[in-house]
Amino acid sequence: MYSTGIINAFSRLAVNNVFVPTRNISSSAPLGLNVTNVLFAEPLKKKKKMDPAIIRAKEERRKRKLEKYIRKLQKHARQLKTICEMEVPMSLKQEFGIRKRDLPALTTETLEERAALFKEWNKYKTKQHYQTLRLIDRYMFAQDKTISELKEVSEELYEAAIQIDPDLLPYSRKGPLNTAPIENFEAPDGEYQDVTKKYEGET
Repeated sequence: MYSTGIINAFSRLAVNNVFVPTRNISSSAPLGLNVTNVLFAEPLKKKKKMDPAIIRAKEERRKRKLEKYIRKLQKHARQLKTICEMEVPMSLKQEFGIRKRDLPALTTETLEERAALFKEWNKYKTKQHYQTLRLIDRYMFAQDKTISELKEVSEELYEAAIQIDPDLLPYSRKGPLNTAPIENFEAPDGEYQDVTKKYEGET
C-alpha cells in the first residue's frame, strides 16, 4: 500500500500536469510517468417533455406546408416556359385600342370574284397534276417496252441495262469548306455571361 504522503503528492502533480521521473516501473515501457490533466464534465441536460398535442400540431403544420409546396410545383410544371423573343411588349398591349384597324366589309361582288378565282385555280392545278401523271406513265411504259425488247435481242445488254448506275446513287455534293474572312472581327476569348432565366421550382 502507498502512504498518504505519496498519494497527496501524485494528486498535486496531476493538477499541475508535472512529469514525474520514476524507475523500475516496467521493463518494456520508458522510464517515466506522464499524468494527464483533470477533465471536468457537465451533467447531461434533461430533455424537456413536450405536450403531445403541441408535437402533433407542429407535424400538421409541416405537412400542410409541404403539401402546399407540392401543389405549387405541380401548377408550374404544367406551364410552358416563356420565350422572351415571342412575348408581346406591354407598351403594345396598352396601345392595342389605338393600333387596331377596322377593315371595311367585303362587298358581295368581291366575294364572288374571289370564289371564282379560287375555283379556276383548283381546276388549273388538277389539270396540271393529271398531265404530270400521264407523262410519267408514258415514260414508264416506254421504258418497260424498251427493256423487254432489249432482253429479246441480247441477254448481256439487258443485264447491263438494269444495273444501278453508281454515278447517280448515292448523290453527293462537295461545297466550299472555308468562308471568307470577316473584316475587323474580334474572336471571342471563351468567356460569356449566362443570362438564362431561372423559374420557380427549377434546380
